[in-house]
Amino acid sequence: MSTELNAVVVKRCEVSPGLIIMRVKPDRWELPSFTPGQFGVLGLPGRARRCEVSDPQDEIVDPDKMIKRAYSIASSSVEREYMEFYVALVPSGALTPRLFALEDGDRLWMSPKASGLFTLDEVPEDQHVVLISTGTGLAPYISMLRTHLICASPQRFAVLHGARHSWDLGYRDELVTLDKNCENASYLCTISRPDEEPMRWTGPSGYVQDLWKSGMLAKRWGFEPSPDNTHIFLCGTPKMIDDMTTILEGEGFISHSKRTPGQIHAERYW
Repeated sequence: MSTELNAVVVKRCEVSPGLIIMRVKPDRWELPSFTPGQFGVLGLPGRARRCEVSDPQDEIVDPDKMIKRAYSIASSSVEREYMEFYVALVPSGALTPRLFALEDGDRLWMSPKASGLFTLDEVPEDQHVVLISTGTGLAPYISMLRTHLICASPQRFAVLHGARHSWDLGYRDELVTLDKNCENASYLCTISRPDEEPMRWTGPSGYVQDLWKSGMLAKRWGFEPSPDNTHIFLCGTPKMIDDMTTILEGEGFISHSKRTPGQIHAERYW
């Protein structure tokens, strides 16, 4: 597989000091088709510079070796000009400090195909969908909503997103707009460190697990999400996924697998 720098950053948007939204366009090759929820792979060689706030490297990196990592795609699958990625900085990481050093017009490597099974393909059209995430685990849900959400459809979509601070709630404006203008779309968010906010936080606080247990979504919908009417997607930290799986299984939901179809679909980043 070629490792030449085959793509260009067409737009880099800083959400907060440790979060960016980056649009990447292929250079003289066709953008691959993908299903919302899938991931693409980005890469840079070891010689690529790191951002100023990254940790010093403890080991010597081969300057010619391509460093690659998978990132969920946030753009709609109908968008054929670029792929959008929502990336969190890992100061000690190998790739994200290099990605954070990129500016509009800089080159990088992008995989010629997308992969992954974390999609809505197994969800019947008459079932509602709850998308629960922490941090950048929100990315695949943005792609799903941008592609599949039809306002006024009988199928309901809800996003429950948890982050440490309000400024880490990426795509918040877009999701609030959907919540206000699309009657079958709901957006609920929470932060775990409200005491660190520069202005008083008036929304829910705690973890996204607490948001689910609060019953706020059932109040919004007017009925309880249940295994009979709803599929649940989980994407984010392992602890959130483990906690939510335990909670949901206690409510009668079943973890989905090829052998045992169920209503809980999980994507683990690490």
